[in-house]
Amino acid sequence: MKTQFARPVCAVAMTLFCAASALAQPADPRPTFSVGTAKAARGQKAMGVIAVPPGSDAGTNIPVVVAHGARPGRVLALVAGAHGTEYASIVALEKMIALLDPAQLSGTVIVVPLVNLASFEQKIAHLNPVDGKSMNRFYPGNPNGTQTERASFAITREVVEQCDHLIDLHGGDLDESLRPYAYWTVTGNTTQDQISREMLLAFGLDHIIISADRPKDPAASRYLENTASTRGKPSITAEAGHAGTTDADDIAMLVAGSINVMRYLRILPGAPAVVENPVWIERAVALPSEQAGIFYPLVKRGTYVQAGMKIGYVTDYVGKTIYEARAPESGVVLYIRAVPSMTKGETVASIGVVRK
Repeated sequence: MKTQFARPVCAVAMTLFCAASALAQPADPRPTFSVGTAKAARGQKAMGVIAVPPGSDAGTNIPVVVAHGARPGRVLALVAGAHGTEYASIVALEKMIALLDPAQLSGTVIVVPLVNLASFEQKIAHLNPVDGKSMNRFYPGNPNGTQTERASFAITREVVEQCDHLIDLHGGDLDESLRPYAYWTVTGNTTQDQISREMLLAFGLDHIIISADRPKDPAASRYLENTASTRGKPSITAEAGHAGTTDADDIAMLVAGSINVMRYLRILPGAPAVVENPVWIERAVALPSEQAGIFYPLVKRGTYVQAGMKIGYVTDYVGKTIYEARAPESGVVLYIRAVPSMTKGETVASIGVVRK
């Protein structure tokens, strides 16, 4: 009899053990992840849009991709194209979408490659031509405002509030010859600031602007990255690209930087490389033109200049010099005007004052 009942008892015990083990397994905290109409199951990648409904002006649909990793982990948002002619950052995120393999991810990556569709389609620098506003100056947005404000509200709700970390990618617009650099927002929260600093060093751009004067109020955050930072999410801004070009090196910097931050956050396996000796910039000083006319630069992006040094000049439309542009402070040329057309008050150059 003992032999007769041994196998059934063992089978029952094994069944109970397996059931208990299954009960002991924690449930997936987020088996699916949705941003706008993009809904990805665990281990999948989905494409969709963040719908911005019409209001006082036209609505729009902002493209979004969700790569929901095979294993749980942190949520990283990658956003570009707030200025639709900063092409290098937009192309970089298009490439990132193709590279993301959910099977390799421990966590989730949200990719918004092009916020400002109207700017991109109409080739209008800096602004959203629908309402004449910059799409990186009206966060956290307003559901009852113009298209820029409604889009900012939608991105805050769908992207910022769902992520743990955010990288806002930019680059030289059509009229900006820009050397690569990044921004570190100092919030005063020691732990958060340390994480965002480490994200920057992992991203790999060797010139970093220290931003200690960004808004502290989450209800008036103004910038996308600052919207995440004021909500306790370590985040950074990175810029590469110049004069509206899609230079392969600039694009590679943004792609490699994003991947390296994913390694730092353990979304991807592997140890991140870090910048060992970054150049810390205390502030960026913009030099506005005092005259309208034809601009001629005398220095290139990345040049180190001394205060008072002549960096360019403006002529009238028959060749007479009417304004000499001189560096307001000593530092590095972060970007300089990339096109001859100059309007009074527009930026000649941005000079980064290096911390000593």
